[in-house]
Amino acid sequence: MKTNDYVKYMTQTLVKYADQPKDERKRLRKERKQAKAAFWYRWFGILPYVVYTEVKNRKKG
Repeated sequence: MKTNDYVKYMTQTLVKYADQPKDERKRLRKERKQAKAAFWYRWFGILPYVVYTEVKNRKKG
């Protein structure tokens, strides 16, 4: 990708972001955050995540 193409892409992305209403930006940010896997799962895999959720659920109930 040439420098000129990159500048054009970044400008388009910035303008697209700036044209969105504030509510839309907040909604998209919230959706991305919810779609991201939990910290325990991302860093340590499925087994520690299951143990963590079980312990968390037992404390609630």
